[in-house]
Amino acid sequence: MMGPAHSLSGAAAWLGVGAATAAAGHPMPWPVLVVGALICAGAALAPDLDHKSATISRAFGPVSKTLCEIVDKLSYAVYKATKTRADARRSGGHRTLTHTWVWAVLCGAGASALAITGGRWAVLGILFVHLVLAVEGLLWRAARMSSDVLVWLLGATSAWILAGVLDKPGNGADWLFTAPGQEYLWLGLPIVLGALVHDIGDALTVSGCPVLWPIPIAGKRWYPVGPPKGMRFRAGSWVELKVLMPAFMLLGGVGGAAALNFI
Repeated sequence: MMGPAHSLSGAAAWLGVGAATAAAGHPMPWPVLVVGALICAGAALAPDLDHKSATISRAFGPVSKTLCEIVDKLSYAVYKATKTRADARRSGGHRTLTHTWVWAVLCGAGASALAITGGRWAVLGILFVHLVLAVEGLLWRAARMSSDVLVWLLGATSAWILAGVLDKPGNGADWLFTAPGQEYLWLGLPIVLGALVHDIGDALTVSGCPVLWPIPIAGKRWYPVGPPKGMRFRAGSWVELKVLMPAFMLLGGVGGAAALNFI
């Protein structure tokens, strides 16, 4: 799928989690619901870090472009080192390592570890990166017409304000993990979810997605998981734009309302 659909699906997924946790007796404070949805929307773009033309490659200027080139080469190297004879030949690393559950879990665990060991500045960094990506995905038209500096300033300002809101008692810095020193441990959860939602979205397209790597399926370690080919669609097609994106907005609205006990 394209960037805007990925971000919408990420935000909708976290709002759905908010509804589920509220029903299970662990409701999210509204700042956690909002911040988590934005982080998840940003994290839903991150697996395309292996693609030099993806939205994330433009998000942070030369830094993200260079990082995309490095990740593409790393992903391709891992693919070549672990593929079986049944796996297809490739010339690049797109839709390989960064499109797996292993990558999603490692990114989420790394963010959580950074948040609880690095303190406030680490939290601000995590928020900044994902809020910039959320702007690029959810407000992509405005982001394209604006300068990168304005988008970065919006991300930095929003990160500072939202971190301050979360730090206030009862607003959720210690949501779900309440032991001393575990504040912001939950930040890894929307990052994992965003990456997995991205993978599921790509699995619905014609190419499928090797989300289950390194589990071998039908002799392939990089098996492209997906529905029957007749149910798949091309990225950017009318199915994505006219069906899935409106569905994500509707589901996100319902999930958010349920999470806040409005319905």
